[in-house]
Amino acid sequence: MENYSIVIMIMALMIITSALADRIKIPGPVLLILTGIAIGFIPSLPEIALEPEIVMLIFLPPLLYDAAFNISFTDFKTNLNTISKLAIGLVFLTTAGIAVVAYYMIPGITWPLAFVLGSILSATDAVAAIGITKNLGLSHKTTTILEGESLINDASALIAYRFAVAAVTGVAFIWWKASLDFVLVLAGGAAVGIALSWFLLHLLRWFRTHEMVIISLMLLMPFVAYLIAEHFEVSGVIAVVVLGLGMAKLSRSKFPEKLKQQSRNFWDVIIFLLNGLIFVLIGLQFPIVMKQLPDGQLLCNIGYAVIIGIIALAIRLFRVYWQQFTLLKAFQGKRKVREEALLNSKTSFILSWSGMRGIVSLAIALGLPTTLKNGEVFPMRNEIIFLSIAVVLFSLLGQGLTLPWIVKKMGND
Repeated sequence: MENYSIVIMIMALMIITSALADRIKIPGPVLLILTGIAIGFIPSLPEIALEPEIVMLIFLPPLLYDAAFNISFTDFKTNLNTISKLAIGLVFLTTAGIAVVAYYMIPGITWPLAFVLGSILSATDAVAAIGITKNLGLSHKTTTILEGESLINDASALIAYRFAVAAVTGVAFIWWKASLDFVLVLAGGAAVGIALSWFLLHLLRWFRTHEMVIISLMLLMPFVAYLIAEHFEVSGVIAVVVLGLGMAKLSRSKFPEKLKQQSRNFWDVIIFLLNGLIFVLIGLQFPIVMKQLPDGQLLCNIGYAVIIGIIALAIRLFRVYWQQFTLLKAFQGKRKVREEALLNSKTSFILSWSGMRGIVSLAIALGLPTTLKNGEVFPMRNEIIFLSIAVVLFSLLGQGLTLPWIVKKMGND
């Protein structure tokens, strides 16, 4: 009953904070995170540790599904080159870049542990990108690239993380096998999403006159897609995204306007509550992990987190501007690049600055195993978790607070 009361209190504070954010013109996620941190330092409040399974099963599927459902498939296809380069190539580049910096900067960290940290922080977050950029008036192209990238890169980061943790536990790393596994995991997730889209299409025909049944099925299916994909050890993230894209196409062509509006209203409430709650919970984790650090290491680790956050942003800036250059070169060489897919300098900078870490980084950090297969304690686990959460907060607060000012000063074409 005590935990129930705390959850209700947090929900109430989340709703009030969201309304206040609109009034004072601060991005909602930023103010919600600060609220969570403040709540976490209340002495009499019991610790509310966020279980990674809750994030990956309860929060992630509906949030990813909603984002995929609302993205423009035509714009997604037009910008697929940029989206795929950022969602796959940039993830592995960021993993390697952070690993190199961490290895030479942090005393005692090994190469496998450095790659674990890099993989945790390699992907930007769909929820953060959408939540913070939602009311900034970004161009449709910028929004599509940000959302498309962050819908796919979660799968890349989770795969990189799995291989990095395996290396820590002593499993041999074989490049060709890792590459094949990566392709199979992505393709398997896509196959699950396509199969469930087909199944749902035929199922909905049976219930086409029952609006509440249709809406309830569409709420249930993201969780089903994620669970089935994970059961077969393929990407649950990709399965949910493909399902969302398929259902969006079905909705536009088959659903009557009344059903679309009812479904939209229902999903708006669900997404508002989940979005707000997850950012408060991110803030709540910081005081918890801070207390678990050994004495005297707090400031040092905060410094490491700031440097890692800057390196991650620098790598992203480099890769986005390199993509701008390669697209222009391909277009001038009359290759298969449409003019609508080209980037300009303003768009490239805003794309770079909008790439924030979020709930997936938090979930996989908290999900680090506590022991190795031989029974030994997982080395530097508390330090890696603290660094991961600190970098997430650094990106969300630092980039999130400055992004509206940057967009206003630069404009966006």
